[in-house]
Amino acid sequence: MTEPDTPSTQPSTWAYLRYRVNRDLGGALAWFRARWRESRLFRMVAIAFGLFLALWIAVFVWLASDLPEAEALLTYETPLPTVVRGVDGEIVHSYARERRVQLQYADFPQKLIESYLAAEDKTFFSHGGVDFLGTANAVFDYARKAGTGERAVGGSTITQQVAKNLLLGDEYSVSRKLKEMILAGRIEQVLTKQEILELYLNEIPLGRRSFGVQAAARAYFDKDVDDLELHEMAFLAILPKAPERYGRKGQEQAALERRNFVLGQMEANGFITGSERRAAAAKPLGLVTQRRERSVDAGYFLEEVRRELIERFGENAEGGPNSVYAGGLWVRTSLDPQMQLAARDALREGLLRYHGGRAWAGPIATLDVSEGNWASQLQSSPLGISYKDWRVGVVTSRSGQSARIGFADGTEAPLGGLPNALKAGDVIAASPSGNGWNVRTIPEAQGALVVESAQTGRVLAMQGGFDHRLSDFNRATQANRQPGSTIKPFVYAAGLDTGMTPSTQVDNTRFCYYQGAGLGEKCIRGGTGSGGQHPMRYGLEQSQNIMTVQIGMTAGMNNVVQGIEKLGIGKFPAYPSTALGAGETTLVKMVAAYSALANHGRLNPPTLIDYVQDRRGKVLWRADNRDCKGCNMPKWDGKPMPRFGVKGTQAMDARTAFQVMNMLRGAVSRGTATVLNPLGLPLFGKTGTTTGPKDVWFIGGTQQLVAGAYVGFDQPRNMGGYAFGGTIAAPIIKSLIEKTRTKWSDLPPVAPTGVRMVRVDRRSGKRVFDGWPSDDPKSAIIWEAFKPDTEPERYTRQDAIAAKRNEILALIRAGRQNAESAVVETPVEEGDALVEGGID
Repeated sequence: MTEPDTPSTQPSTWAYLRYRVNRDLGGALAWFRARWRESRLFRMVAIAFGLFLALWIAVFVWLASDLPEAEALLTYETPLPTVVRGVDGEIVHSYARERRVQLQYADFPQKLIESYLAAEDKTFFSHGGVDFLGTANAVFDYARKAGTGERAVGGSTITQQVAKNLLLGDEYSVSRKLKEMILAGRIEQVLTKQEILELYLNEIPLGRRSFGVQAAARAYFDKDVDDLELHEMAFLAILPKAPERYGRKGQEQAALERRNFVLGQMEANGFITGSERRAAAAKPLGLVTQRRERSVDAGYFLEEVRRELIERFGENAEGGPNSVYAGGLWVRTSLDPQMQLAARDALREGLLRYHGGRAWAGPIATLDVSEGNWASQLQSSPLGISYKDWRVGVVTSRSGQSARIGFADGTEAPLGGLPNALKAGDVIAASPSGNGWNVRTIPEAQGALVVESAQTGRVLAMQGGFDHRLSDFNRATQANRQPGSTIKPFVYAAGLDTGMTPSTQVDNTRFCYYQGAGLGEKCIRGGTGSGGQHPMRYGLEQSQNIMTVQIGMTAGMNNVVQGIEKLGIGKFPAYPSTALGAGETTLVKMVAAYSALANHGRLNPPTLIDYVQDRRGKVLWRADNRDCKGCNMPKWDGKPMPRFGVKGTQAMDARTAFQVMNMLRGAVSRGTATVLNPLGLPLFGKTGTTTGPKDVWFIGGTQQLVAGAYVGFDQPRNMGGYAFGGTIAAPIIKSLIEKTRTKWSDLPPVAPTGVRMVRVDRRSGKRVFDGWPSDDPKSAIIWEAFKPDTEPERYTRQDAIAAKRNEILALIRAGRQNAESAVVETPVEEGDALVEGGID
């Protein structure tokens, strides 16, 4: 019996393979040597083939040596715009230089995917990155068109286009095409087909500054992708070939032909039926010329947000992964759209009301219309206006009493209502009138309005001028102006902190101050009919300058300016004139300081942004950084619900803040801001009019909301002797409140701990026991706020008689005095310690 072979005696598989390779290779080498010796032609062909092979290897190594890594696409982040939401969570704006929206593969409709496959790459799901038949056709077409200046057909697959768009760039060369092919193969090894399509449909440039199909769907049809019809999907699929051509006016027929070709390709590939193709081909293009912008008219507010975001996160991708124009941030702001539109309209109404029947203020800008390209100049300018039916245009010609106006779209029309100074090239505002247009005047005086939540510091509305399209200078945050008498409440606060009370008697007869050895002492008398002693409340309600300076000097001007600085208003010099608003600050700082009065002395820095999230929803920054201990506990421990701590910093004694606010309610009831009294709200506030007058102010509100407005010329000058805060600025706030009445609380203000409400006689400030306050603003008895143990003495009948006698004597003296009695706001001589300040 034969023994089977043992493993040691059987030939191994590897040994057998080596044997076959050596035998076959040896035979091939022997054949090659024989042919090499016998045939000269064979030698030439072999050398040529070897050189070609070496050249191909060298070119491949050269092309592949500096190619980007395909693996980079695994972590690739689409550059996305920043989306801004308002206080209600709705989108109000986006910061974008390109239209981009990122979707996931599952978000793309199947028919949309098929339309792109039919138009661009029908073998996408079967090739390995390169369609060699298509590439051969492209090479042939390139050779045929060489030297003609025409661009050859691409022949690129979708994978190659991804390589070009994301990794290589759009250089038109053979080397770029070869690199594209190499990269396409690598991409196919790294990403799935679905991931490649997702990148492609999100990144492909499709014209009208849109990248990706969602952005293009909005740009061309004002729809989302899941709302598109078949013929609209087919149109989007033709755009990669000529993204800036098919959407233009005059190219409608070419676009229809190309769209219908794509529909035919979809039918040929079995994506749609013949009846679906015919129905879609019968429809017009349906392109929109203007899309609905998801943006609130809040240019000044949104520009402030943009500046803050750029400072914090950078502007472009080079500035960081969360940049404004590439990071895809989601920003929640405190913008209240209703309040913002009301603020815009209220300020505009006030500016137009002040401008009244004044003459034309001049052009917005000027253009050179001599060369006839005025339309392109106007189109490239940032100028515009959003007010009623007004439009910005340029005067194209002027001859006597006839003129024509041209607009950015190239249209022209007759222009009427011509000012004498109007000339060709002037950029103006105009409104429709009959068959033409009439000149309209943009108010020369400007101003600002801010609304803030007193308890949080969140800015709900901000209007920094008539229209941000005409001027992006934000007067709410960038204009440093004299606050005038709006600074007085903080002077009175210093007086209250140093022992005074709202009932403290203050002299309003005169104020004397030493000017130096050369000028000596100067005394300034109080206003006619208001001399003598008055309670502190009277001085604030009626904005008495002499009383204010007396209080400031008694409290110490160093204490006054320290209090002003603590409230974030600014660093002011410790001069008597500071008590009347001679320093400079901004509207937004003043509104924040008044909010502290309403918030029991707690100051919250004004904020426009609540928080910022990255593209995946992670919070990167938030304005409210208070901790809430126990808020994230996994299980309730049975204790009271955890709450956030108190917000803001205590910049003023809570009792002092309430006392000042309570006195300022009198300014609305019977003082300089009575125009607001008919609103029937528990409003407090203060008017301000700087010397000149050059600026007029009002700041105030309720314990929940505070609003402020000022009006003045950008280059300060006299506004006219009739201009006062109570007649120009306060009506603006009144209009704002009327437009947003439901947002303003009727609840009376809540006093902090340590405040006692006492009945006092309004004229003397003394305590009353035998009467009660009434709703009449002129009521003799009012509620006054006092700190413990500072209540005034009782008011008696003798006090009433003495007060009446003093009133009669004051009137007699007033009749004898010169009508031009000197007051502190009148021009002062050089070297005076008191310089310009508030006068109401």
